[in-house]
Amino acid sequence: MGLTQDPCIVSTANAFALMGLRQLYLLIGGLLERIIYLNIGPSVILALIGVKLIIEALHGSNVDAIGPMHLPEIGIAASVGFIIVTLAVTTVSSLGKSSYHRRQLQANPVRSAELVPANDQQTDAVGT
Repeated sequence: MGLTQDPCIVSTANAFALMGLRQLYLLIGGLLERIIYLNIGPSVILALIGVKLIIEALHGSNVDAIGPMHLPEIGIAASVGFIIVTLAVTTVSSLGKSSYHRRQLQANPVRSAELVPANDQQTDAVGT
């Protein structure tokens, strides 16, 4: 299914990936305010991985076509390229949107209360 089927390499890679997730969550936690489309990018990437796994399982069962539609072989280079492009587009669009929102708040401070989500306004009203 992946790059290798050796159980030792697969389990070791999963263990190291899990150890690195804790540091990744700390990093992502600070970026959530600026990268607002962070949930969309990984969703698209996971959808690609799911489609790729289904296609690879069908190829393993000697199914090369579904009706008139030929099942493509998605290579590693195409997958990595798609992941990089998806993350880049998500990050750039998020930073652009947050920068635009910040400029709007600075240009029109009177409307800043209107741009704050309703949950934040209720918290401020109850807290003060």
